[in-house]
Amino acid sequence: MDNLCGLWIDGEGRAHLTVARADGTREERVEEFRPFAWLAALPGGEAGPPLPAGVVLERLKGEGAFTVLAHAGSPTAYDALVALARETSTALDALRPAESQFLLQNRARLFGDLPFAQLRRCQLDIETGSADGSFSDAARPDDRVLAIGLQCGARQRLLTLGEMTDVAEKKLLEEFNAALRDEDPDVIEGHNLFKFDLDYLRQRAKRLKVPCAWGRFGQKATFRNSRLKVAERLIDFPRCDLPGRAVVDTYLLVQLHDISSRELSSYGLKDVAVHFGLTPEDGAGRTYLAGGEIHGMFFSDRARFLAYLADDLRETKGLADLLLPTFFEQTRTFPLLLQEATLRGTTAKIDLLFLEEYYHARQACPAPPEVAPFEGGFTRSFQEGVFRHVLHFDVASLYPSLLLAIGRNPRHDALGVFIPLLTRLRDYRLKYKQLARTAAGSDERAEAQARQASFKILINSFYGYLGFSGARFGDGELAAEVTRRGRKLLQSLIAEFGKNGCTILEADTDGIYLSSEQDFAAPEALLARVAPVLPAGIGLEYDGRYTAMWCYKAKNYALYDGEKITLRGSALRSRATEPFLKKLTDRLIHFLLGASPESPLSQLEHYRTQLAARALPVGEVAKSETLGQNPDTYERFIAEGGKPRRAAAEAALQLTPRPRMGDRVAYYITAKARGKTADWQRARPVALFDAAAAPYAPDYYLEKLDDWLERYGPFLGVKAVTSGQGELFGG
Repeated sequence: MDNLCGLWIDGEGRAHLTVARADGTREERVEEFRPFAWLAALPGGEAGPPLPAGVVLERLKGEGAFTVLAHAGSPTAYDALVALARETSTALDALRPAESQFLLQNRARLFGDLPFAQLRRCQLDIETGSADGSFSDAARPDDRVLAIGLQCGARQRLLTLGEMTDVAEKKLLEEFNAALRDEDPDVIEGHNLFKFDLDYLRQRAKRLKVPCAWGRFGQKATFRNSRLKVAERLIDFPRCDLPGRAVVDTYLLVQLHDISSRELSSYGLKDVAVHFGLTPEDGAGRTYLAGGEIHGMFFSDRARFLAYLADDLRETKGLADLLLPTFFEQTRTFPLLLQEATLRGTTAKIDLLFLEEYYHARQACPAPPEVAPFEGGFTRSFQEGVFRHVLHFDVASLYPSLLLAIGRNPRHDALGVFIPLLTRLRDYRLKYKQLARTAAGSDERAEAQARQASFKILINSFYGYLGFSGARFGDGELAAEVTRRGRKLLQSLIAEFGKNGCTILEADTDGIYLSSEQDFAAPEALLARVAPVLPAGIGLEYDGRYTAMWCYKAKNYALYDGEKITLRGSALRSRATEPFLKKLTDRLIHFLLGASPESPLSQLEHYRTQLAARALPVGEVAKSETLGQNPDTYERFIAEGGKPRRAAAEAALQLTPRPRMGDRVAYYITAKARGKTADWQRARPVALFDAAAAPYAPDYYLEKLDDWLERYGPFLGVKAVTSGQGELFGG
């Protein structure tokens, strides 16, 4: 199929396609589509009720939980089939959304050979205002959209409100609709786009009776409550779908990125732009406005206001430039839309590749098996303290390599798809890895790098897929065999490095950190001596050297390469830690690793003085935590006697409007009052800070300094004397 840039299945069952022409323009086409589903049996058995008109059943080959494939001639017939399956208690497995069915049926993929640079991308950001200077609320009649910024390639369109009236705001929203029609983007990108920008526009458009005509094919946006799992956290958000376009929220992409790196203390646009180098750390060249300044600046200094909006668009584009290519490449691999690629887990994506093969082979499909717990990879911390001349080695693609060496498909994979698919994807990755180094043009090298990185993530996920109970072709026994071999292999490497005079510092699944003064200048020679211990097909790689490494505790350490410090583990960079303690720990790390001569002990004493006088700003002592529940749900839970009570959730109940699950809430601890001693009883949102009526409690935070010194003092050669606010250091 041509370079498909947009796809939507309408209510009549027709597939509307947007295809990129060679000259960069877009062409719309319409094709037929037959929705399908797998059934566990004939609905109601051989003598069951008649099938809905337009439904055709096929018996599938082989054994499995789903042995019948049903195709429907229309969405109406499909809905009737689903209803019949429910009535007759027939298990039905339907693939959603319908667009994935179409792609799977046709073995089609979005974007084909279209380079990422030729994707039509549009960054969106809005600025809003409130008459009283409070946080703007779309539900209040007099709060308004002040400006809508669009960055479409090299073109920037900054649409502004003419006057503070309903008529003017309605005109602004209509101009936004027209701009999207003119630009016709494949993708709309924004930071916190779902929770704020699009939701705010929806509410204002509904109030002013302006259609949210933001999709292709003359279609309106649709909204529904959704949820995304990011590591151990769940994020609630009002999802927006635009027929024929993808909506990409860089706020979510940043959090998905941070699952592995765990380097970000904030997900706000300004902070992550600095982290990724899109804006200098000192903010040079960037226009900043505080939330309370935006409304007034719109009237008093329009140029500054628009510069602030333009910088938001620039930073959003920069984030998407970095984080979106991986998901763009996934749409070339999986039969799914780009928006789905950013919002669905790896297991669901890998399942699509299996289902595609089973669908076209007309083979019965299994149900996801239950996977019993099994022992994971080898992880161990061998040392505590600071070490120099540190080298890092890891086994290249350990688990995929072991899977290919074992050569066994999951036990329910009757077609034998797993190993051939993994082999093909690995070969693709190696091809693009080579192109990333050798391609003539920088754009071609960047494209190849994005592809190889995407394939690397994918093939490394095949092992995790095996051990996940929700995976259709999961196999816990095979996953356990992989980890058993992985543990044995890593332990043999550790022994071999030890024979070569190395001090082992940290080992984690497929990598080893070690200290070796004699091999620090020539790590490749050490690699050559150790690598022969590995079996055929398994490769050891030298992955970097570090001037110093601080081993704090298991799976928590800091690395310094002479320029940059890298932290690993949550203990050293918890996002919930108070800012003043984060700064103190940061100074400690720099001092221990030799990146700075300044000891943290003088800073600690400075904090003690500042806290005792309440001279430290409240923002420095405030914790920021992610809500694990919606505040309304938490309130009902507590009313019914639920426990435990949580400080962040209690603070969220005090805010108007209330935040949502997945949002971060900053709070501080007030002084003890009669009968109120627990943290949750004394928690107050920073947004409601009152230095006179509800100041923070110095003694609470001074105790935190005592705890900090007790934890880290041994690495500084001192010990804490926990005597309240007295002298902290003992000999």
